Amino acid sequence: MNKTVPETREFLKELVSLAEDTTDVDIVVAPPFTSLFAAAESVKSTNIKIAAQDVFYEEKGAFTAEISPAMILDCGCSHVIIGHSERRQCFNETDEVINKKVKAAKNNGLGVIFCIGESLAERESGKTFDVLKREIEKGLENIDGDNIVVAYEPVWAIGTGRTAAPSQAQEAHAYIRDRLRVLYGNKADKNRIIYGGSVTPENVDSLMACEDVDGALVGGASLKVESFIKIVKFKAEAR
Repeated sequence: MNKTVPETREFLKELVSLAEDTTDVDIVVAPPFTSLFAAAESVKSTNIKIAAQDVFYEEKGAFTAEISPAMILDCGCSHVIIGHSERRQCFNETDEVINKKVKAAKNNGLGVIFCIGESLAERESGKTFDVLKREIEKGLENIDGDNIVVAYEPVWAIGTGRTAAPSQAQEAHAYIRDRLRVLYGNKADKNRIIYGGSVTPENVDSLMACEDVDGALVGGASLKVESFIKIVKFKAEAR
């Protein structure tokens, strides 16, 4: 919940200029709903795409304050984030609700950034893989894997300054890859698995060097162009 429409326009004006020579990285920016249309206008004919931060699973009707997939498309978005830990924690979204949202988004042609991850208590009690297995199986039940990016975001590392060590990130990502193969076979190798959790310019190179880390879901460090562009332009050779 950051940036007004003028702030979004100013941010993207600067980002477009700095990222215009970046051709080997896909850049997706997810501003709040109120800025989506202005954001899409700001990046038209550039290498930057726009995502919404959430979506509702119905097409229209008496669902006050909710936003449908068609509305998101109408704003110029190509992607939507679903199942973010803050939606799960602050708004009590269940795996079943998230599954309905993924289906609705995919039925409307939106790319899905599907978020999963464990809490600190779950990690410390050895339940990380159990949580990831449940969230994948229930969240993606009866859904094909096309145009789905999985974002692993350990809840204990979001906004806390604590980042999963590269070995921890790789271990979780490798497990997620295996679970996706159970669902989709070898096609799962085409699904990107990205890491989210206090990603910064200082740690992005080591995270991206991990075999199964295909990108980053950036939070606080994306709010300033100077830090975000450094993440976008991570040292590819480190991989």
